[in-house]
Amino acid sequence: MARRQVGSTRRVGDGGSFPFAGALHSKSRSSPLLSICLVLVGACLLIGYAYSGPGIFKSIKEVSKVTGDYSCTSEVQRAVSVLKKAYGDGMRKVLHVGPETCSVVSTLLKEDETEAWGVEPYDIEDADSHCKSLVSKGLVRVADIKFPLPYRAKSFSLVIVSDALDYLSPKYLNKTVPELARVASDGVVLFAGLPGQQRAKVAELSKFGRPAKMRSASWWNRFFVQTSLEENEAPSKKFEQAVSKGLYKPACQVFHLKPLH
Repeated sequence: MARRQVGSTRRVGDGGSFPFAGALHSKSRSSPLLSICLVLVGACLLIGYAYSGPGIFKSIKEVSKVTGDYSCTSEVQRAVSVLKKAYGDGMRKVLHVGPETCSVVSTLLKEDETEAWGVEPYDIEDADSHCKSLVSKGLVRVADIKFPLPYRAKSFSLVIVSDALDYLSPKYLNKTVPELARVASDGVVLFAGLPGQQRAKVAELSKFGRPAKMRSASWWNRFFVQTSLEENEAPSKKFEQAVSKGLYKPACQVFHLKPLH
């Protein structure tokens, strides 16, 4: 950008329309520190403007939600109020399954007349003290969801799962998703990433075991048919109505499934 400005000044000076251009150009050659200072000042002003309002950095952040490593678990927290409208009393005993479940459980526990538990499918050695406190209280447990969940049938009114299924192969999905429906009495809400939305970073591969695979809605619908899982139509319609009113804008795919009775 600086080079284009200097070149532009040089051309104006050569045309003779700005008699001081040559002098400025000569001075800039003899005083490189002046150019460096101007660049630094301009950069500081740009950064200050970007953070003070809806500038370029906010735009970059918004784009990353769609094309970067956006988390459907954080999406669950945004959707809590809409889920309550869709499920009503079904939000009285909620189980969340997925990475960073401590944050979701903490959010749910702030809601009136809502009890919440969580299953963290991955290691939590680096978790903060609050998360470890939830584990010690028995509200959150670490469990491999490729195996049967340690709960009786209909232990929870609603089961919410986010991100975790994107890291499972169809071999394990065939067992895990019906298992989630088994422990629910009112339904299962599945938050899944959109194709092309996110990929596991190299540092995360050791934690998740494989890159995330974002599957299309048609893939999931075929999967539900093959595993005899049906859409939970009543809350699904209420959820869609809330979305149409602008109460919530999904950035992940959201599926509503009936429980297995």
